[in-house]
Amino acid sequence: MAWKCNLECCIFCQNVVALKNMNTNQNIDWKKYIFAFLITVAIFATAIYLSNYFNQKKIDEIHSIQDKISIDILSSETQFTLLEQSSCADAGGANALSQALGDLEDKLSYTEKDRGATDSQVLVLKQYYSLLEIKDYLLMQKISKECKKTPVSIIYFYSNKSNCTDCTREGYVLTSLRQTYPTLRVYSFDYDMDLSAVKTLISINKVKNNLPALFINGKAYYGYQSLEALNSLPPLVALAAFQNASSTTKTSSSSKQH
Repeated sequence: MAWKCNLECCIFCQNVVALKNMNTNQNIDWKKYIFAFLITVAIFATAIYLSNYFNQKKIDEIHSIQDKISIDILSSETQFTLLEQSSCADAGGANALSQALGDLEDKLSYTEKDRGATDSQVLVLKQYYSLLEIKDYLLMQKISKECKKTPVSIIYFYSNKSNCTDCTREGYVLTSLRQTYPTLRVYSFDYDMDLSAVKTLISINKVKNNLPALFINGKAYYGYQSLEALNSLPPLVALAAFQNASSTTKTSSSSKQH
């Protein structure tokens, strides 16, 4: 009987010890869970903070670019007014305006890539820029008529929609041309832009929805045009010859002075 009691006591003691060990293990497990939870919270908090920081920095940079673009637009509009009042002898200032419009287009392209082509602010800036381009085109037509000059101009229609796979490539070609020929006027218009002035321009030139489309001194070229193909066209050949002759004259004059 005593032996049976001792056996039961031993079993009871073992159960108590096992229960204590289980409780201890459970306490340890809870500590691990709490520690892991705190680490996870810290990681998420850090990630959110960094994300907000870089997003805000990106937004500040975009606002800075937009402010610069707004100033450039105002400056260009002022240049238009000055050139409209100038004589043929002062028409060379139009080249500076062309360069200013080119720089403005580069900034707009960066903003469009950064924020997306459908961003509301990007669309408004593009509309302003398109109006400036049309004003510059009309100004150059006026200078051409009154000053007996024939500037080489390219009107380029593109689309940001997926059905114009060659528009991006054509844009790179035109950028290269503009860098090669500073006096070349390149006017880029989004064919799908909801702007009455652009729609009127499309209607006047009877532009087909076969993009990219280029109008070089009034003649239409549809589909992708390589850099070599464009450089071989008579207006670009003449422009290259004129630019080379001007460069040679300047070099000769500089040598005589020295």
